[in-house]
Amino acid sequence: MSSERIIFGIDPGTNIMGYCLILNKGKKFELINIGILKLSAYSDHYLKLKKIFETTLGIIDEYNPDELAIETQFFGKNVQSMLKLGRAQGVAIAAALYRSVPVFEYSPRKIKQSITGKGSASKEQVAAMLQNLLLIKEPPKYLDATDGLAVAVCHFFQKNIESEGKNYSGWKKFIADNPDRIK
Repeated sequence: MSSERIIFGIDPGTNIMGYCLILNKGKKFELINIGILKLSAYSDHYLKLKKIFETTLGIIDEYNPDELAIETQFFGKNVQSMLKLGRAQGVAIAAALYRSVPVFEYSPRKIKQSITGKGSASKEQVAAMLQNLLLIKEPPKYLDATDGLAVAVCHFFQKNIESEGKNYSGWKKFIADNPDRIK
């Protein structure tokens, strides 16, 4: 594993797509950029997909990330919403693959577990944990942005744990073994 890499995290959506870029330096990471893509102005679903593709490609071209981490679909009651979300995820993945950026997918439960230690945590709990972890003074206006950050941080944790060959039963054990990784 390279000692430095840029991780691009995406929380796909058809109304708001959250994204974030973090710089991984060894066992630490820092925030490069965080934001959202508002798509509510577009009434046509296909125009939304085009905008997701173009924006994802533009961010890739600007920051040249080494990896893309993206949240996978979850199973819900509304099939139409799931299909639209799947398409949004698909065009973001296609943009990454178009620029030869490796893609890694994580379930919402895995992301929440990785950030808070609890797979059923709320978006607000995830955002608060990330705010404390990164010493962010003011949280972003939209939780979709912190969801994009959560995906990137989850990927950072997963790749670093894999490279060290360690598994942790919770945050307490992780922090005890890695005090240098906490800001």
